[in-house]
Amino acid sequence: MDHSPRPSRRKRSTSRPLDSDGLRDLAMRYVARYATTSGKLRRYLARKVGERGWEGESAPDIDGLVASLEERGFVDDAGWAEARASALTARGYGTRRIGEDLRAAGIDAEIREENVPGEREARDAAVRLARRRRFGPFGQTLVGEDGMKRRDRQLAAMARAGHDFAKARHVVEAESEADLANWIGEAEDEGPDNR
Repeated sequence: MDHSPRPSRRKRSTSRPLDSDGLRDLAMRYVARYATTSGKLRRYLARKVGERGWEGESAPDIDGLVASLEERGFVDDAGWAEARASALTARGYGTRRIGEDLRAAGIDAEIREENVPGEREARDAAVRLARRRRFGPFGQTLVGEDGMKRRDRQLAAMARAGHDFAKARHVVEAESEADLANWIGEAEDEGPDNR
């Protein structure tokens, strides 16, 4: 019986180093497959150049390539930020968490500011999260020492989701769903959202 090691079934990728055409093709495949931001695309291309190497005559012009794709409409930071903020708000995330997510995606501060939820949307998101997770009036009554521990865990979960302490406390300590509906309505009375 032969006990010699078997060759690996997977073939190793021997990718050639990138040049300008290869980098452009890589960028086009990426934006065709994913909705992305200029910051994410820039990081992806820089990582690929680092992994595969560069054989072009001059240094890779990643910024120029990304700017070209933005001009042609393949990359739209404002549109991506609006869609992402809307999706996170619908899932019940708060202003701080949405801002952090947009910052991590490489969205400029001005665009981030335009896309964080207004007061009414932030309150509605907090209530949506509480309903989904069965916090406050949507769950068990918080009484006794166990109730206080549960309340503290709910407040911590609301904070991790990006809600400020005042909103989290108001939602968790609300007496009824009607109180929360009135609370959201009060934000509408205060004027339009920040958007």
